[in-house]
Amino acid sequence: MGSWKDVIMKNRWSRTVAVAVAVAALAGMLSGCAWSVGGEHQGGKSVHPTRGQELIDLQHARDQGAISEPEYQIQKQRILDR
Repeated sequence: MGSWKDVIMKNRWSRTVAVAVAVAALAGMLSGCAWSVGGEHQGGKSVHPTRGQELIDLQHARDQGAISEPEYQIQKQRILDR
């Protein structure tokens, strides 16, 4: 049988391991929640951007030079016609 110091150190080590496992489990659960916030699926259905968000994204693409003005106008009209 070990000394009282050995028993205290063993208990401290056990508590440290238990806390580390609990923190890791909690972090895993919370990271799963974080990935689901604003994710692509809600309730098993795909979430699509609103027309307003599509127009904002389209305007941003035009402003950044990713698409030309004529391309912008064509895509804008397609969005508005839906």
